[in-house]
Amino acid sequence: MIRGTRANRPNQLDGRIAELGDWRGETLAELRELIRAADPGILEEWKWGVPVWSKDGIICTGEVYKKAVKLTFAKGASLDDPKGLFNASLDGNVRRAIDVPEGAAIDAGALQDLVRAAATANAAARKR
Repeated sequence: MIRGTRANRPNQLDGRIAELGDWRGETLAELRELIRAADPGILEEWKWGVPVWSKDGIICTGEVYKKAVKLTFAKGASLDDPKGLFNASLDGNVRRAIDVPEGAAIDAGALQDLVRAAATANAAARKR
């Protein structure tokens, strides 16, 4: 069982990755591992037909499209993004997203910094 994953659907994301069987599945698997490695307390669930990673609230979701794998950060507009990873959904007041097209390099450290910042922001909001 995956640490932090709810027991009711531990293999749903594994199944989706295998079902894709192309660069999108590989990219989603890589993003998943980076997110989980950023904070061992992150909960991984399958909701609304997509993976959702949370800790004290939603951190991000992972969507798969024809030309990109997208990580949508629930409160991304409030996060500092010094490496400029956010490249989609930039006009909204709340969410921000990272589109990862085929062959794109992923800055692992910067992504993990964003994940940790989102978890920290969620924890701070809970304390209020």
